[in-house]
Amino acid sequence: MAGDPTATVLLVGTRKGLWIGISDQARIDWSWAGPHFSMEEVYSCLLDVRAETPRLLVGSSSSWLGPQVWRSDDLGASWQETPNGALRFPSDVDATVARVWQLVSGTEPDVVHAGTEPGAIFTSRDRGETFSLERALWDHPHREHWQPGFGGQAFHTILPHPSDPDSLLAALSAGGVYRTADGGGSWAPANQGIKAEFFPGERNYPEFGQCVHKIARHPSAPDRLFLQNHGGVYRSDDGGDSWVDIAPGLPAEFGFPIAVSPDDPDTVYVFPLSGAEGRFPVGAKAALWCSRDAGASWEPLGDGLPESFYVGVLRDALCTDSWPQHGIYLGARNGAVHASADGGASWREIVRDLPDVVVVRAYAV
Repeated sequence: MAGDPTATVLLVGTRKGLWIGISDQARIDWSWAGPHFSMEEVYSCLLDVRAETPRLLVGSSSSWLGPQVWRSDDLGASWQETPNGALRFPSDVDATVARVWQLVSGTEPDVVHAGTEPGAIFTSRDRGETFSLERALWDHPHREHWQPGFGGQAFHTILPHPSDPDSLLAALSAGGVYRTADGGGSWAPANQGIKAEFFPGERNYPEFGQCVHKIARHPSAPDRLFLQNHGGVYRSDDGGDSWVDIAPGLPAEFGFPIAVSPDDPDTVYVFPLSGAEGRFPVGAKAALWCSRDAGASWEPLGDGLPESFYVGVLRDALCTDSWPQHGIYLGARNGAVHASADGGASWREIVRDLPDVVVVRAYAV
């Protein structure tokens, strides 16, 4: 995309449609458009800014028509469907896509990856107009043993390597972390050190089967990964070969989202929840927790966040933008979106009373 950025675009996907927020670099005043697809659940969205004309992609799911990837080249003024309807499995596969949980830009131009339920990855090489199944991952012998998480079985994390188009890391609930180093020709699990607390006895650290909730990394340090598990927060310094527990210092090990600061690969953000049962913050006080030393220590960032907060933040409802003083955004299950324009030091509610927020994505354009 040509020229310096002048605006901030915030995409908010909910259980009933997509909202698009527009602001400037200050990120104080916002204008909102929506809902788009008011009767569809929006699980994923992406503004691909690599071309002269940014392309907006939205993964939605209709109770009547099923899933769809919509695309817009005018920031939502008009929309087009993917050809032949939703993403589809090949005719020899006895499966149907239920939801599109993830949309991410690939390493190469025009490449977009989609993660779905049931657990599969599809790849587009034409900016999201058509998609094909990553067949070696679908045919992996582990797949028949993967289980659905509470929200369904899905590839919710896809992390293309920033400089190697043949390298891709992905994660699903519940199945764990998988990697390819040969452009999808083969895939291997990468879960050493990640606990599966619901497995009995010595199987607490299995080869695969973990209920990973989200993974993040900084493009300048692609071998350093941060992972929020069903129970536990982990770091890998070797691209996923092994993982170490960095949860000590947090008020709880359970949570869904995790994000890395765009400024510093050692700075990571999580939103701990009291546990799998309550799924709201400890003491019902909203706080984003931050580590500035790769998980060695943690501090809460909550000035301006609600004091009484009995809802959670889902795995894709936390993100950052790319301004020099980066912003942080979190969407809650009560339909509010909170934003910080100063790296988490202070917070403001920028929109409220939306449906249940599922995904939030921010861009400087």
